[in-house]
Amino acid sequence: MNLNEGYYPVAPGMLANVQTFLEMRAKPAPRDAPQGPWKLERLQHPDLPRYRAVVHRVGDEYLWASRLAMSDSELEGFLAHPQIEAYLLVTDNGDEGVLELDFRAADACELSLFGVAVPLLGTGAGRWLMNHGIAIAWSHPIERFWLHTCTLDHPNALAFYQRSGFRPFRREIEIYGDPRVLGITHKDAAPRVPIL
Repeated sequence: MNLNEGYYPVAPGMLANVQTFLEMRAKPAPRDAPQGPWKLERLQHPDLPRYRAVVHRVGDEYLWASRLAMSDSELEGFLAHPQIEAYLLVTDNGDEGVLELDFRAADACELSLFGVAVPLLGTGAGRWLMNHGIAIAWSHPIERFWLHTCTLDHPNALAFYQRSGFRPFRREIEIYGDPRVLGITHKDAAPRVPIL
């Protein structure tokens, strides 16, 4: 086995990260979470400006772009799909978190979007939201709950998911256009990641 497979160039305007795929095959015992001043609201009808705003609020720090890059009709169709469930964590200050569950694959649920805004980090809101996500996912007839996280996510994301009961099963390299360069997110998003 060769310890170093080498370096691979990433073109200007592109990003590269390592994706770790995780899954759980049975519902875990719920973990303790504070009962903060939060409520969970399911989006029953697509509200595109609201949804994009919370994706920016939560995800700009991590360069989330998949939902922001969709056209209005694509995003509306996705959110309106009967096997997609989108929820917002709402506080007195507005929408501060997002939980998106995708049940389109047979016997499975993908945690396709998850996070809380920076002001809620360390408050227990993420644990509270994850507990709700796990309960909702396993209230459906599934055999597998899975997600992927990447090296651009919060540094504690992978450990958080593992403490939640997810186990890694695959790793991949992803290369894609920098959403700041493409105008999908703000130019000053994720300042810890230099734009090339």
